[in-house]
Amino acid sequence: MTSHAEKNLNFLRDLQALTNRIHATARLDELLTELSDDICAVFNAERLTIYVVGEDGRQLVSRVKTGLEGLKELRLPVDDRSIAGFVANHKQVLNLLDVYDAQELQRYAPTLQFLQAVDRQTGFRSREMLVAPVMNETDGTLVGVVQIINNHAGQAFDAMMVDGIKLLTKTLAIALKQRQQGGVAFVPQHKYHALIGSGTLTPAAWQVAVKESQKTGRDIETVLTESFGISLERIGASLSAFYGVPYEPFKPDRIKPHDLLKNLKLEFVKEKLWVPVDEDKDGLVIVAADPEKVRGNLYAVSQLFPGRKISVRVATLHDFRQLLDQFFGAADAGNIDTLLSSMDEGEEEVSSITAEDISAAQDNELVKLVNQIIVDAHRMGASDIHIEPYPGAEKVRIRFRRDGNLMNYREVPASWRNPLVARIKIMCDLDISERRKPQDGKIKMKKFVPNLDIELRVATVPTAGGLEDVVMRILAAGEPLPLEKLALSDFNLVNLKKVVDKPYGLFFVCGPTGSGKTTTLHSVLKYLNKPETKIWTAEDPVEITQKGLRQVQVNPKAGLTFASIMRAFLRADPDIIMVGEMRDAETAGTGIEASLTGHLVLATLHTNSAPESVIRLLDMGMDPFNFSDALLGILAQRLARRLCDCKEACMASEDELKQMLAEYSEELRNTTAWKQNPQAEMARLYQQWLQRYGKDGQITLYRAKGCDKCGNTGYKGRVGLHELLVGTDPVKALIQEKARVAQILACALEEGMRTLKQDGVEKVLAGVTDMAQVRAVCIK
Repeated sequence: MTSHAEKNLNFLRDLQALTNRIHATARLDELLTELSDDICAVFNAERLTIYVVGEDGRQLVSRVKTGLEGLKELRLPVDDRSIAGFVANHKQVLNLLDVYDAQELQRYAPTLQFLQAVDRQTGFRSREMLVAPVMNETDGTLVGVVQIINNHAGQAFDAMMVDGIKLLTKTLAIALKQRQQGGVAFVPQHKYHALIGSGTLTPAAWQVAVKESQKTGRDIETVLTESFGISLERIGASLSAFYGVPYEPFKPDRIKPHDLLKNLKLEFVKEKLWVPVDEDKDGLVIVAADPEKVRGNLYAVSQLFPGRKISVRVATLHDFRQLLDQFFGAADAGNIDTLLSSMDEGEEEVSSITAEDISAAQDNELVKLVNQIIVDAHRMGASDIHIEPYPGAEKVRIRFRRDGNLMNYREVPASWRNPLVARIKIMCDLDISERRKPQDGKIKMKKFVPNLDIELRVATVPTAGGLEDVVMRILAAGEPLPLEKLALSDFNLVNLKKVVDKPYGLFFVCGPTGSGKTTTLHSVLKYLNKPETKIWTAEDPVEITQKGLRQVQVNPKAGLTFASIMRAFLRADPDIIMVGEMRDAETAGTGIEASLTGHLVLATLHTNSAPESVIRLLDMGMDPFNFSDALLGILAQRLARRLCDCKEACMASEDELKQMLAEYSEELRNTTAWKQNPQAEMARLYQQWLQRYGKDGQITLYRAKGCDKCGNTGYKGRVGLHELLVGTDPVKALIQEKARVAQILACALEEGMRTLKQDGVEKVLAGVTDMAQVRAVCIK
């Protein structure tokens, strides 16, 4: 049990911290909105009301929340007919047990009464009330009145609380007096009044804005942003001051809360102007363009979300419209939840394609559904869409791959699985009756959604039970990144530029599917793309376009293979040739021939590391002497998840550093220096880390935390890990001798190359990612 003395001590400590915060708060709206909950917490109360003296000195002014009529400005005369008025009139503290007890009130004044209208409108029941005047100690004038309402203990506030409110009012008197500018500055007369109070907008400009809004039919917010250049942040701060809740700006990376939205229709949300966005330990977070519509419909909210504590935040109309587009889709694409809810569950269909399936595939609702799935995937930054039907009555699962990881998106009724797959096949001109063999095709979305200029590579795969999975890769056309933006280390960037600046030779980028090889090659081409240079590319598909490149799409059905296109390029006067992939001996042989005859050839390979790429090409039958002569370099790469900006710093422990040193040095052990004295090399490496990444003899690492921007995963985006093998004379000599991978690797490491794992460890030390992500993508 906490003793009475300890309770007093804790209360005084919390009160002191509160007064410090009040003095540190710069703006009146922050003073009243952000600290209201803190004041209630210190006094163990439910609500707080602060009145200030009006301009004429004979009235008290405050804003009270009413459920039916919205946010109202309440003005009370300084007299004995109200509790706050009595306290202001007599400048004394009142500590009431029950404000509804008329006998208790009349002990102070025969005319004293509690204004019950606000309670009736809000549904709130006031009981205990501790009320104190806020006095200016310098001249003894009244500044305002503080009401602390409803003790959680269910009894009158004790003597400690009475003493506490006297200390609080002294602090508030100083703060309010310092911050008031021209009377009741913190009591806005309308939603945008704080813009005038802060000097952002003059009263005359406000009148002009109102008239322009009425004349043009645009809402006042649009007029303020477009005609007067006022930012949404300033408008949001004004709304926050008026409604007494925090401002919530639009967050483009917010993850859609499917569970919270499943029972809400777009029409309902548009009418009510509020939508739930998140649920955390503090309760349900609702963003509203008009918070009073939430307060006025608390019963409806509690019915939709029973047992939840509600936290309301205000958004500008522009922010709120963007939020609705984000959650429910753009107006022309439809709302996916509405589309799914309108689809009949039906009975399980037979496994073979039927005329009904074909008809359903052309159904308007299904067409909208498929379009919206693709629109949502592109908006959320997904790279792939997975459609996964299951046998029986189980629903079709749809998942998106984002930043390399799969995430659940939606489930579609089982009766729609055949029409769904059939619709996608129709979009990419595949055979809808063929379900026993894999098929692949492409979708140009501009044909179906005019404002969405993306292409999708589609693959269908037969699965158990006569079903078909569909995987669609989104190929968003975009500009290539400059080499400096590829997250290459200084060592790799300098050497990569030296390698590709050569007039002829062979350069490879290798790695698994989805590791960013094409992006890197196009960045190299951007670096090399000059008016005096002729560049041909053979790609499957053409994902990134550049002005100045002549790009050819591979089409095996028409006889356009990588090998045939390469032969055509040699007759087309090229300076630089880029081949999407060297997957066979003929293409590789033609590439080596082109590089030896005065052309720079760039290509990709599906191999694990740079030294292994050498062995792969030799195994294809390449002549080791021609290949070694042609080779300029090989860049291996992976993509690891990047830590979000919300990452947490922590001092690296001794065990963590030992483990990182061990992993970093694992492939160095075959080099001459490490064989001779591994302890000295390890100590030298550790000193290098301290010098480059340490501070005060300590190394700081970062770990994932999680926030709204990253969907509480702690990771946002990806970063490249690189391994650059340069075709130096010693490396070429080993290639001619058909040396083992370990020998080539040791030689390259002695010349300064860093492996994928080593580059990853250095990016961990730089705070870009963490070891878990490096280990996930680096085999060794």
